[in-house]
Amino acid sequence: MEFILIDRKETDMKKIQSTCNYCAIDCNLDFYVEDNRIVKVVPTKGYPVNDGFSCIKGLSLDKQQKTVKPNSCPKIRQEDGSFKEVSWDEGFQYVADKLKELQAKYGTESVAGISTGQLTLEEFALFGHVMRDHLKTNVDGNTRLCMATAVVAHKQSYGFDAPGYTLNDLELSDTIVLIGANPVVAHPVVWGRIRNNKVPGHKIIVVDPRKSETAMNADYWYGLKHRSDLLLFYTIANQLIEKDYLDHKFIEEHTEKFEDFKEFVKDYTLERGVKGTGLSEEQILEFVELIHSGKKVSFWWTMGVNQGYEAVRTAQAIINIALMTGNIGKPGTGANSITGQCNAMASRAYSNTAVFYGGGDFTNPARRARIAEVLGVDESKLAEKPTKTYNQIIEGINAGEIKGLWILCTNPRHSWTNNETFASAAKKLELFVVQDIYDTIESAEDCTVYFPVVPGIKKEGTYINLERRLSAMRPVLERGENEISDYEAILGVGKALGMGSELEGWETPRDCFNLMRECSRNMPCDITGVTWEMLENSHGIQWPYPEGREAENKEEQRRLYSDGKFFTPSKKANFVFEEVRENPLPTTDEFPLVLNTGRGSVGQWHTQSRTKEVKFVEDVSAKKAYIYMNTKMAEENSIKEMDQIRVYSVNGQDAVFAVKVTDNVQYKELYAPIHYIECNKLTPSLYDSYSKEPSYKATPVRFEKCKEE
Repeated sequence: MEFILIDRKETDMKKIQSTCNYCAIDCNLDFYVEDNRIVKVVPTKGYPVNDGFSCIKGLSLDKQQKTVKPNSCPKIRQEDGSFKEVSWDEGFQYVADKLKELQAKYGTESVAGISTGQLTLEEFALFGHVMRDHLKTNVDGNTRLCMATAVVAHKQSYGFDAPGYTLNDLELSDTIVLIGANPVVAHPVVWGRIRNNKVPGHKIIVVDPRKSETAMNADYWYGLKHRSDLLLFYTIANQLIEKDYLDHKFIEEHTEKFEDFKEFVKDYTLERGVKGTGLSEEQILEFVELIHSGKKVSFWWTMGVNQGYEAVRTAQAIINIALMTGNIGKPGTGANSITGQCNAMASRAYSNTAVFYGGGDFTNPARRARIAEVLGVDESKLAEKPTKTYNQIIEGINAGEIKGLWILCTNPRHSWTNNETFASAAKKLELFVVQDIYDTIESAEDCTVYFPVVPGIKKEGTYINLERRLSAMRPVLERGENEISDYEAILGVGKALGMGSELEGWETPRDCFNLMRECSRNMPCDITGVTWEMLENSHGIQWPYPEGREAENKEEQRRLYSDGKFFTPSKKANFVFEEVRENPLPTTDEFPLVLNTGRGSVGQWHTQSRTKEVKFVEDVSAKKAYIYMNTKMAEENSIKEMDQIRVYSVNGQDAVFAVKVTDNVQYKELYAPIHYIECNKLTPSLYDSYSKEPSYKATPVRFEKCKEE
């Protein structure tokens, strides 16, 4: 007798294409569902971003169906410290009443919100409407922690927050320069695109104090001193000018202030660059020649640049190099910021926090009139100024000025710089609403209200990735009884606040998307040609995509600035520059070492609240905080692998780490992964002057070996 085993066919299951909501790549994934259960997750073939590939985080999104508590209700903390479960309507009304009560007692700006880079475009927009328009208060996002620097750099240099590249440029470039970026770990799909580069003789160059996983796989690694990037790129600019390695035609026709910049960088001599960066004269000159010899040079930066005390000027120093060599707007070129979170781009353009919906200033009469017309409200109902920044909100709480806080999909008790300052703030709040998938995050420990919401596999909306590509998140699983989305929670509070007609047209995410489309009309990020239906089961659509010009934008991978026109009044890009600042937190005799921070492994994500679901990631990740130390320094201090040390920070805090010994961090430098709460216990309350992004990357510290028990 012969037995035949028949596999269940994929066609017997329902296949739903949706978007991964971890990092800014926004991979599309096919979810195979049967009986309201995800059977498997497969990266979408043919999708321009990831084309059948994904990292472990995206492939593990099915784990959320097992770990998120179903049928949860809001919880309100009682006087004895316990929580009482209430209905959603009761929860909405309680929060609405408390928000109004606090504003009446302490003033309009006595309540605030902190959002994220991981919600949908529609959720950002609605939260901005409720909090910024109706309540006239402040809302910032944790995109302030990663992308504010790039935003300001783009606006000052290009006239709008518009990164011009497409990911395909990684495969077309003959010289790829990665500055403070570690895509092998942080953006594996980006690294996959680099690996797919077939340009003969292409070179990969990494600029990073640490010999990162990406640096180990590069052709050239320039291990400069901490926080000397700006000095390095001014030095390189001076050398390029002295050697006349310039694109004069591009400079003359498409840029402004080059002559001022040329005069400015004369002071950044080769000798000064060598002294300040720790690189040799030969290394700097080699780097200059690599830039000059490349025909298609692309510069890519991320958190190693963005998270510094002079970060905006550093990003612009990179942009300046691209402009002066004509490496912008052409295939395989660009000064390109790699975004951190999955929907930071939508947060930047559609959260109504730093700019109006679709970009533009709050004080611009034409924009105010247009937004009021689209939303169907009087102009007096609109926010009147940019939000207070993240640090101002936390400082305001600790100063007793802000009494209520509503956070969504973020964990600042863990991720905020000098995070004990947030711990102090949370205890001072009279209303602290935490809206999240998990009630186990550190930030929920002191909340007064907890709103449990569904994960991305159960909601709908729109995401915009790092290359301006809109993609659809669509429900993979049906919701259970009592389960609601972030959008519905915000809407519920808005109704309880009595917004009434102000919420007409906001009833569903689709309705909200249509409002935002109209808000974008005639702006650089125009998406009026995109419809909700077009994004479903699609290859995504990059903005700009204005209505009536669909034919000229039919290419799936489009870059900006190919015509040499930017978004400034003159249509020319600006050279922006400023003297290198003296480090406001230098090393001292008391704190002689430097702590650098960043990702730990591909599977870990931010504060690990989500990746703890994934058994594989948990199995291969250290359970407790660890720190990398240079081999020589470890030997000098009689420290062996996994010995424990106590690290003391210039910010007055200390924490214990297990040591991993390596030659991949420089002598007198330490490196700690951000995924452990101990890491940002030590980082300082120091910010870039323009973006107010925290300076996470170079904290003066000292350590001592822990006594063996």
